Amino acid sequence: MRQILLDTETTGFDPHNGDRIIEIGAVEMIKRRLTHNNYHQYIYPERSVPQDAIDVHGITDDFLKDKPLFSAVVDDFMEYVQGAELIIHNAPFDVGFINNELSLLPNNKWGKIEDHCQITDSLKLARKTYPGQRNSLDALCKRLYIDNSNRTLHGALLDSEILADVYLTMTGGQTDLTLSHQTDKNKNSKQPLSQTLTLQNRAPLKVLRTTTEELQAHQQKLTDLSKASSKNLNW
Repeated sequence: MRQILLDTETTGFDPHNGDRIIEIGAVEMIKRRLTHNNYHQYIYPERSVPQDAIDVHGITDDFLKDKPLFSAVVDDFMEYVQGAELIIHNAPFDVGFINNELSLLPNNKWGKIEDHCQITDSLKLARKTYPGQRNSLDALCKRLYIDNSNRTLHGALLDSEILADVYLTMTGGQTDLTLSHQTDKNKNSKQPLSQTLTLQNRAPLKVLRTTTEELQAHQQKLTDLSKASSKNLNW
């Protein structure tokens, strides 16, 4: 399962009024583990950046003047996201801007981004999980005890990394709990990993039976996770 957490920065709020994308940031997860195969690109928007937008993300005309056009990077970007589930906070905003950029291409061979990716709106998921509460990234970080102290300005890659932490925590944390560090440590060993991890001279483990209250708490956790992920969980 390949998932990509994605965010954009733009010159404003409405692509139909001439606003354009100036930054795309994305982080990749496979089996709910970050791969560090990230995508990050600044883009020259062919227009000036208003001061109120600069106040949000700090990206100026002078900084963007030597950056490539969207048409120059579109193939690399679309090949990166191809076939993935895109997880975006307030997805209609970013998807609308990406599709607008695609529509402005002289020869748009890609169509729309949803033709190539599954789109998941993490804001919609958060509103379902925490109805009636503030569900901005900042609010979710505070609620879920996620450190976003480095976030003084909005930035597409940083926001994507924060969104990855929020999404994993909101939907139950990382699920691939393999002993990867042990596997790496014993790659060159002739001894099987199962033997390497054998504990000797250890007293038998004490078996503790679950209480009724613990079973009820476990079932409630499964119910919450099922609601958050919109999937039926039976473990």
